[in-house]
Amino acid sequence: MKGDNALIEKMEVGEKAAEFVKDGMVVGLGTGSTVYYFMSKLGHLVQQGLSIKGVPTSKQTEKLALELGIPLVSLNEIEQIDVAVDGADEIDSELNLIKGGGGALLREKIIANAAKTFIVVADSHKNVDTLGTFPLPVEVVPFGYEMTMKYIRELGGNPKLRQKEATPFLTDNGNYIIDTSFQEIKKPRDLEKNLNLIPGVVDNGLFIDMADTVITIVDNTLVTKIRG
Repeated sequence: MKGDNALIEKMEVGEKAAEFVKDGMVVGLGTGSTVYYFMSKLGHLVQQGLSIKGVPTSKQTEKLALELGIPLVSLNEIEQIDVAVDGADEIDSELNLIKGGGGALLREKIIANAAKTFIVVADSHKNVDTLGTFPLPVEVVPFGYEMTMKYIRELGGNPKLRQKEATPFLTDNGNYIIDTSFQEIKKPRDLEKNLNLIPGVVDNGLFIDMADTVITIVDNTLVTKIRG
Protein backbone atom coordinates (compact mmCIF):
# COMPACT_ATOMS: atom_id res chain seq x y z
CA MET A 1 0.00 0.00 0.00
CA LYS A 2 2.88 2.34 0.89
CA GLY A 3 4.42 1.65 -2.51
CA ASP A 4 1.14 2.47 -4.25
CA ASN A 5 0.94 5.79 -2.39
CA ALA A 6 4.49 6.66 -3.42
CA LEU A 7 3.67 5.99 -7.08
CA ILE A 8 0.57 8.18 -6.86
CA GLU A 9 2.62 10.96 -5.29
CA LYS A 10 5.34 10.67 -7.96
CA MET A 11 2.72 10.92 -10.69
CA GLU A 12 1.02 13.89 -9.05
CA VAL A 13 4.18 15.99 -8.60
CA GLY A 14 5.66 14.94 -11.95
CA GLU A 15 2.58 15.95 -13.91
CA LYS A 16 2.31 19.21 -11.96
CA ALA A 17 5.83 20.17 -13.07
CA ALA A 18 4.77 19.93 -16.71
CA GLU A 19 2.58 23.00 -16.15
CA PHE A 20 5.75 25.11 -15.87
CA VAL A 21 6.82 24.23 -19.41
CA LYS A 22 5.71 26.73 -22.07
CA ASP A 23 5.85 26.76 -25.85
CA GLY A 24 9.31 27.46 -27.27
CA MET A 25 11.24 26.51 -24.13
CA VAL A 26 14.46 24.56 -23.83
CA VAL A 27 13.84 22.04 -21.05
CA GLY A 28 16.35 20.14 -18.92
CA LEU A 29 15.12 16.56 -18.55
CA GLY A 30 16.15 14.89 -15.29
CA THR A 31 16.60 11.23 -14.48
CA GLY A 32 14.62 8.90 -12.23
CA SER A 33 11.26 7.41 -11.36
CA THR A 34 9.50 10.68 -10.51
CA VAL A 35 10.79 12.50 -13.61
CA TYR A 36 9.35 9.63 -15.66
CA TYR A 37 5.84 10.97 -14.98
CA PHE A 38 6.90 14.53 -15.85
CA MET A 39 8.32 13.31 -19.16
CA SER A 40 5.28 11.17 -19.92
CA LYS A 41 3.06 14.23 -19.49
CA LEU A 42 5.48 16.32 -21.55
CA GLY A 43 5.43 13.75 -24.34
CA HIS A 44 1.63 13.90 -24.39
CA LEU A 45 1.74 17.70 -24.63
CA VAL A 46 4.26 17.51 -27.48
CA GLN A 47 1.89 15.21 -29.35
CA GLN A 48 -0.80 17.88 -28.86
CA GLY A 49 1.41 20.54 -30.44
CA LEU A 50 3.68 21.88 -27.69
CA SER A 51 6.98 23.00 -29.27
CA ILE A 52 10.01 22.45 -27.02
CA LYS A 53 13.55 21.13 -27.08
CA GLY A 54 14.79 18.79 -24.36
CA VAL A 55 18.30 18.40 -22.94
CA PRO A 56 18.66 14.97 -21.26
CA THR A 57 20.74 14.39 -18.11
CA SER A 58 21.50 10.74 -18.90
CA LYS A 59 21.48 8.11 -21.62
CA GLN A 60 18.46 6.56 -19.89
CA THR A 61 16.57 9.85 -20.12
CA GLU A 62 17.63 10.34 -23.74
CA LYS A 63 16.20 6.93 -24.62
CA LEU A 64 12.91 7.68 -22.85
CA ALA A 65 12.60 11.09 -24.52
CA LEU A 66 13.04 9.57 -27.96
CA GLU A 67 10.40 6.95 -27.18
CA LEU A 68 8.00 9.71 -26.10
CA GLY A 69 8.68 11.85 -29.17
CA ILE A 70 10.31 14.71 -27.27
CA PRO A 71 12.75 16.57 -29.57
CA LEU A 72 16.28 16.71 -28.15
CA VAL A 73 19.17 19.12 -28.45
CA SER A 74 22.75 19.03 -27.20
CA LEU A 75 23.79 21.31 -24.34
CA ASN A 76 26.57 22.56 -26.62
CA GLU A 77 24.01 23.83 -29.16
CA ILE A 78 22.13 26.22 -26.85
CA GLU A 79 22.77 29.39 -24.86
CA GLN A 80 20.85 28.36 -21.75
CA ILE A 81 18.03 26.18 -20.46
CA ASP A 82 14.71 27.83 -19.59
CA VAL A 83 13.60 25.27 -17.04
CA ALA A 84 15.06 22.01 -15.76
CA VAL A 85 13.01 19.40 -13.90
CA ASP A 86 14.64 16.66 -11.86
CA GLY A 87 14.09 14.49 -8.81
CA ALA A 88 15.97 14.21 -5.51
CA ASP A 89 16.88 11.57 -2.96
CA GLU A 90 16.59 13.99 -0.01
CA ILE A 91 15.40 17.59 0.42
CA ASP A 92 15.97 19.60 3.59
CA SER A 93 14.00 22.59 4.91
CA GLU A 94 16.26 25.04 3.01
CA LEU A 95 15.62 23.17 -0.26
CA ASN A 96 19.15 21.76 -0.37
CA LEU A 97 19.33 18.34 -1.99
CA ILE A 98 21.09 15.02 -2.11
CA LYS A 99 20.98 13.62 -5.63
CA GLY A 100 22.74 10.86 -7.51
CA GLY A 101 20.92 7.72 -6.46
CA GLY A 102 20.55 6.97 -10.17
CA GLY A 103 24.20 7.73 -10.87
CA ALA A 104 23.64 10.80 -13.07
CA LEU A 105 24.61 13.51 -10.58
CA LEU A 106 27.31 15.21 -12.67
CA ARG A 107 25.20 15.79 -15.76
CA GLU A 108 22.22 16.64 -13.55
CA LYS A 109 24.26 19.34 -11.78
CA ILE A 110 25.59 20.76 -15.05
CA ILE A 111 22.09 21.04 -16.48
CA ALA A 112 20.54 22.38 -13.26
CA ASN A 113 23.23 25.06 -13.14
CA ALA A 114 22.54 26.05 -16.76
CA ALA A 115 18.80 26.47 -16.14
CA LYS A 116 17.08 29.79 -15.45
CA THR A 117 14.67 27.85 -13.24
CA PHE A 118 15.46 24.51 -11.57
CA ILE A 119 12.38 22.60 -10.41
CA VAL A 120 12.63 19.54 -8.18
CA VAL A 121 9.86 16.94 -8.01
CA ALA A 122 9.73 14.58 -5.03
CA ASP A 123 7.33 12.37 -3.12
CA SER A 124 6.73 13.02 0.59
CA HIS A 125 9.35 10.48 1.73
CA LYS A 126 12.18 12.62 0.31
CA ASN A 127 11.56 15.50 2.73
CA VAL A 128 13.92 15.54 5.73
CA ASP A 129 14.96 17.96 8.47
CA THR A 130 18.68 17.30 7.95
CA LEU A 131 20.42 15.72 4.96
CA GLY A 132 22.45 12.56 5.41
CA THR A 133 20.25 9.54 6.01
CA PHE A 134 20.53 8.76 2.29
CA PRO A 135 24.18 7.92 1.48
CA LEU A 136 25.77 10.79 -0.43
CA PRO A 137 26.90 9.77 -3.94
CA VAL A 138 30.35 11.05 -4.92
CA GLU A 139 31.50 10.66 -8.53
CA VAL A 140 35.21 9.84 -8.78
CA VAL A 141 37.65 8.91 -11.54
CA PRO A 142 38.55 5.20 -11.46
CA PHE A 143 42.31 5.91 -11.24
CA GLY A 144 43.38 5.72 -7.61
CA TYR A 145 39.80 5.54 -6.33
CA GLU A 146 40.86 3.73 -3.14
CA MET A 147 43.12 6.67 -2.25
CA THR A 148 40.21 9.01 -2.99
CA MET A 149 38.05 6.96 -0.62
CA LYS A 150 40.72 7.36 2.07
CA TYR A 151 40.45 11.14 1.86
CA ILE A 152 36.66 10.92 1.95
CA ARG A 153 36.96 8.95 5.19
CA GLU A 154 39.06 11.76 6.63
CA LEU A 155 36.08 14.06 6.15
CA GLY A 156 34.02 11.76 8.38
CA GLY A 157 32.31 9.67 5.72
CA ASN A 158 31.95 5.92 5.42
CA PRO A 159 32.49 5.39 1.67
CA LYS A 160 31.46 2.34 -0.32
CA LEU A 161 32.10 1.69 -4.00
CA ARG A 162 28.82 1.27 -5.86
CA GLN A 163 28.61 -2.13 -7.55
CA LYS A 164 26.43 -3.49 -10.30
CA GLU A 165 26.43 -7.26 -10.85
CA ALA A 166 29.65 -7.62 -8.82
CA THR A 167 31.55 -5.03 -10.88
CA PRO A 168 31.97 -1.28 -10.27
CA PHE A 169 29.00 0.76 -11.46
CA LEU A 170 30.02 3.11 -14.28
CA THR A 171 28.40 6.50 -14.82
CA ASP A 172 27.61 7.78 -18.31
CA ASN A 173 30.94 9.61 -18.01
CA GLY A 174 32.90 6.41 -17.35
CA ASN A 175 33.48 7.20 -13.68
CA TYR A 176 32.79 5.38 -10.40
CA ILE A 177 30.26 6.32 -7.72
CA ILE A 178 31.27 6.22 -4.07
CA ASP A 179 28.16 6.09 -1.86
CA THR A 180 29.17 7.75 1.38
CA SER A 181 27.30 7.61 4.67
CA PHE A 182 27.65 10.72 6.85
CA GLN A 183 24.54 10.03 9.01
CA GLU A 184 23.89 13.77 9.52
CA ILE A 185 25.21 16.52 7.26
CA LYS A 186 24.99 19.60 9.44
CA LYS A 187 27.13 21.83 7.21
CA PRO A 188 26.29 20.78 3.65
CA ARG A 189 27.92 23.83 2.03
CA ASP A 190 31.25 23.09 3.68
CA LEU A 191 31.05 19.39 2.87
CA GLU A 192 30.26 20.01 -0.79
CA LYS A 193 33.29 22.29 -1.09
CA ASN A 194 35.66 20.01 0.84
CA LEU A 195 34.71 16.91 -1.12
CA ASN A 196 35.31 18.67 -4.42
CA LEU A 197 38.79 19.72 -3.26
CA ILE A 198 39.87 16.06 -3.10
CA PRO A 199 41.93 15.08 -6.17
CA GLY A 200 40.01 12.35 -7.98
CA VAL A 201 36.57 13.64 -7.01
CA VAL A 202 34.68 14.84 -10.08
CA ASP A 203 31.64 16.15 -8.17
CA ASN A 204 29.25 15.10 -5.44
CA GLY A 205 25.51 14.82 -4.99
CA LEU A 206 25.02 17.83 -2.73
CA PHE A 207 22.98 20.45 -4.60
CA ILE A 208 23.23 23.55 -2.40
CA ASP A 209 21.15 26.68 -3.14
CA MET A 210 20.31 25.31 -6.59
CA ALA A 211 16.61 24.37 -6.41
CA ASP A 212 14.36 27.33 -7.20
CA THR A 213 11.12 25.39 -6.74
CA VAL A 214 10.24 22.08 -5.10
CA ILE A 215 6.97 20.33 -5.93
CA THR A 216 6.20 17.74 -3.27
CA ILE A 217 3.55 16.25 -1.01
CA VAL A 218 3.09 17.43 2.59
CA ASP A 219 0.33 15.96 4.78
CA ASN A 220 -1.24 14.35 1.70
CA THR A 221 -1.43 17.73 -0.05
CA LEU A 222 0.41 18.86 -3.16
CA VAL A 223 2.60 21.86 -2.30
CA THR A 224 4.98 24.07 -4.24
CA LYS A 225 7.89 25.46 -2.23
CA ILE A 226 9.84 28.46 -3.53
CA ARG A 227 13.38 29.18 -2.36
CA GLY A 228 13.32 32.54 -0.62
